[in-house]
Amino acid sequence: MRCRSCQREIGEGAQFCQSCGARQAGGGPGRRLMRSATDKKLGGVCAGLADYWDMDPTIVRIVWAFVTLLTGLVPGAIAYLVAWFLMPEAPYFSMPAAAPQAGAPGTGPA
Repeated sequence: MRCRSCQREIGEGAQFCQSCGARQAGGGPGRRLMRSATDKKLGGVCAGLADYWDMDPTIVRIVWAFVTLLTGLVPGAIAYLVAWFLMPEAPYFSMPAAAPQAGAPGTGPA
């Protein structure tokens, strides 16, 4: 299987590329609807929906706001709060920080 972002060979059924960290299509087995822990404006509901549907979170946020304004603020706000309460938060995965380059300022004794 190849990464859809960097085109490097990755393991079959991998959810993320080991080289570039890009999420792979399909989400692998056990894919669940979860609130985002990293890309959230309020509760991470829209980013979680976007991740589940493999969409851009901004598009989901715009559609949610548009539908909320069309149907009235109260139903949209209640729906968001219910989703915030019911959707579990995704585990927070942090990418390891890059090691400092030799000779870079502030990496060695002066």
